Amino acid sequence: MNEKTLKIRCKNNHKTLNAAIGSTLADIYRESELKMEHGPIVARVNNKVEGLGFRLFHNKDVEFLDLTSSSGLRTYTRTLFFILCKAVHDLYPTASVVIDIPVSNGYFCNLKLGRAVTVQDVDALRRQMQQIIDADLPIRRREVPTEEAIKLFKSVGANSKVTLLETLGDLYTVYYDLDGFVDYFYGALLQHTGAISLFGLEPYYDGLLLRIPSASNPSVLGEMTRQDKMFEIFKEHHRWQNIIGIGTVGEFNKAVQQGHAGTIINVSEALQEKKIARIGDMIAERKGVRMVLIAGPSSSGKTTTCKRLSIQLLTHGIRPVQISLDDYFVDRERTPRDEKGDYDYECLHALDIELMNKQFNALFRGEEVELPRYNFQTGKSEKSGQKLQLGENDILVVEGIHALNPELTAQIPAEQKFQVYASALTTILLDTHNYIPTTDNRLLRRIIRDVKYRGCPARDTIRRWPSVRAGENKWIFPFQENADAMFNTAMIYELAVIRTQAEPALEQVPENSDEYSEAYRLRKFLRYFEPVNYDTLPPTSLLREFLGGSSFEY
Repeated sequence: MNEKTLKIRCKNNHKTLNAAIGSTLADIYRESELKMEHGPIVARVNNKVEGLGFRLFHNKDVEFLDLTSSSGLRTYTRTLFFILCKAVHDLYPTASVVIDIPVSNGYFCNLKLGRAVTVQDVDALRRQMQQIIDADLPIRRREVPTEEAIKLFKSVGANSKVTLLETLGDLYTVYYDLDGFVDYFYGALLQHTGAISLFGLEPYYDGLLLRIPSASNPSVLGEMTRQDKMFEIFKEHHRWQNIIGIGTVGEFNKAVQQGHAGTIINVSEALQEKKIARIGDMIAERKGVRMVLIAGPSSSGKTTTCKRLSIQLLTHGIRPVQISLDDYFVDRERTPRDEKGDYDYECLHALDIELMNKQFNALFRGEEVELPRYNFQTGKSEKSGQKLQLGENDILVVEGIHALNPELTAQIPAEQKFQVYASALTTILLDTHNYIPTTDNRLLRRIIRDVKYRGCPARDTIRRWPSVRAGENKWIFPFQENADAMFNTAMIYELAVIRTQAEPALEQVPENSDEYSEAYRLRKFLRYFEPVNYDTLPPTSLLREFLGGSSFEY
């Protein structure tokens, strides 16, 4: 090796390559002789994700990522957003498009034409996107002083990007150029449009559904499923955004800088409490309900939702009796095992479904039962000595990840059950072409909670997150549309509050760990938000479940 070459340690094949100084990651991939069916899309460079155009000037560790990785899929999806926006600009120069809602294994896009969107519009856009892809146009990355970027986006009427950049305080800004069409994106893009191999564009409600490859099998599109109730919840939060007057992070930052954080928090909390009260009204109005089931993914705020809903039920003269599904675990030796041979406590059949249904039905008949208690130390189900009999105005409130699975309560008549789905569905956009993943919101909540209350560092939470998500995809999300009511636990201000608590935890993740790339990405992402002190939150706020200082007992 001489002074003009670098040593690149490729983690994919555990080989060390010699490369010229200034080589791009794409150059390194070609030299590596790797064969990736669905990649490469991006690469980790010293555990930081970079686009394939990134140039190397020092010795580095490099790991190429394909479309099955979360980083690869995000990059592919962002590039599709860019191509869609370019196609809209080409066909409808005076129109605009908002990349709005992740739904039905794709993204709802609000196309604003000044008239109704037709099937012919969608067909034309699909064809134009394919032409852009077939032309294999270069996507050029530009880095300029921020004031120059602001001037550029002002000239093309991209106001949400202007507001965002004006509130960040960055000296330089990166934007992308596709055949003269410019846009700003959070994160890397592919180097050329021909790298897009598969996409779909379908009419969806009053807009478009941009479909992307399946993460598990990128050779096919993700299955298109109807999520009418989920879609309605997102629309509800659009109405809430209109009430508050904020829909993007730039608008939020400007409001905070002008001293309006307190008003944003108070109105957000009031809107959320009003929704919980409405769910309480629905339960009270439905005669014959003896049981409320609350489900949701990790860190969705199910516990606080349960407590706040219980208070609303009390205002109707209904006495909630809370029961933990954890006490219905089967003995450890009867617990199903996962594909690795470990006990799978996320599995529905880790619960004694037969005993649970038997006891619940006995309670509804007015009989007395002795509740079980699961001993986590011995792995045995024990008698608790706690006996329960429901009164005339009592109602069971059961919270757990399987609560909406029909198999869990198959022996209980449908008219006796009211089902609630709670999740943190992001309520704000970075700008009109950059959505915020709902999973990032929940992961950040969980990181804070694990550090504060479980002595678990951010590195461990990040490492376990993919398996948590896999369990959710299997046991929770398929049943969310079964809900009688959906409740979005996220609030428009929360990531600004989370920033102040999450950053110190994320900074503790060591650079030499695989989890560093995700911690680094989350730190960069949180920098977009003007921080808000969590001391300003009311003690009943759902966020207190994760941040501390709640008036509820957990």
